[in-house]
Amino acid sequence: MTNSAVGTQSFATEKAAKVGRKLRWAFVGCGGISTTHLKAIAKIPEIEVVAGCDIKPERLKLMQDEYGIKAVYEKWDDMLAEIKPDVVDVCTPNGVHMPASVAASEAGCHVIVEKPMAMNPAECQQMIDAAKKAGKLICIGFQFRYHPNTEMFRRAFDAGEIGDILYVKCQALRRRGVPNWGVFGQKELQGGGPMIDIGVHIMESAHYCMGEPRPVAATGNCWTYLGDRPSEVLNAWPNWDWKTYTVEDLAIGHIRFDNGAIMQVESSFCAHIEKDIFNFQIMGTKGGFNWETATIFTDRAGTMINSKAAFLPSTEFGALFVAKLKNFADACLLGTPMRAPGEAGLTVQKMIDGIYRSAEAGKEVVIA
Repeated sequence: MTNSAVGTQSFATEKAAKVGRKLRWAFVGCGGISTTHLKAIAKIPEIEVVAGCDIKPERLKLMQDEYGIKAVYEKWDDMLAEIKPDVVDVCTPNGVHMPASVAASEAGCHVIVEKPMAMNPAECQQMIDAAKKAGKLICIGFQFRYHPNTEMFRRAFDAGEIGDILYVKCQALRRRGVPNWGVFGQKELQGGGPMIDIGVHIMESAHYCMGEPRPVAATGNCWTYLGDRPSEVLNAWPNWDWKTYTVEDLAIGHIRFDNGAIMQVESSFCAHIEKDIFNFQIMGTKGGFNWETATIFTDRAGTMINSKAAFLPSTEFGALFVAKLKNFADACLLGTPMRAPGEAGLTVQKMIDGIYRSAEAGKEVVIA
């Protein structure tokens, strides 16, 4: 019997045993994003947070004092052995995603990991393999595929109203927004700059809207011209550590897919533009879409029509986290489909990795 078959059988048995009780949920990484998760979890009665792990004692104290998490650890091996949680929520810097996730899977836990999935595709594959071998689930924290605008377009695409998608333009651009917290400026710990940090969000939701075709080639370039030196121009978050800044300020990428579609990606921490932009636009054979305005462009009865949503559910940031964590909790407890499985994280990582590899090589690269 294959590992996949063993995993499916194991999960089916486990699901039947778990229905009717709460998921015992533990965190690896108790930094800022974990608190966003905790606020969302407060609205999901199926989840009980039982432990937290972090290398910084002050973060563990915060978990205890503000969120009432009594069991805290500095080493995840100790937490996994003593607490034996059902789910591990990985909210660490990117460089720790793979080892923490693999350890959790090997300890018999389902895993949800914040974006991006890891530092590179090889690490992503290790995480998927570990989960499959253990018969557990692994989910990626891609909250923008739960956004009402994204869901609106995906319904139209699935209904055949857009036709074949030809071109997608993705933009995750900050005029001046270098993070001044965490390790976002350190490539060896983060894997890259704006492309892997904020570009990943717009790429994954656009790729989801496209029907998730397979990427086959990438070309791109990266430039650093402001972040690694002191600037007289105000940054949205002042006093970032420019001395340790080793990532790009601006990255531009071009992805080709096996169905002939093209994706153009622009992402920046620093760019000489009018204003910040977070948007993608799609062009298909029957229709197009502007994500930011939730508008579909089509032809109807001999007339060009702009169809804008009259009503969509809340787009409040916290609501997206509730949606993605609830989807994963349901998958763990009830066996319902995950909207962002590990394979989706791997595909997006391959696109990001392709752009970075192309920038280094100075030419188009193949995505395997």
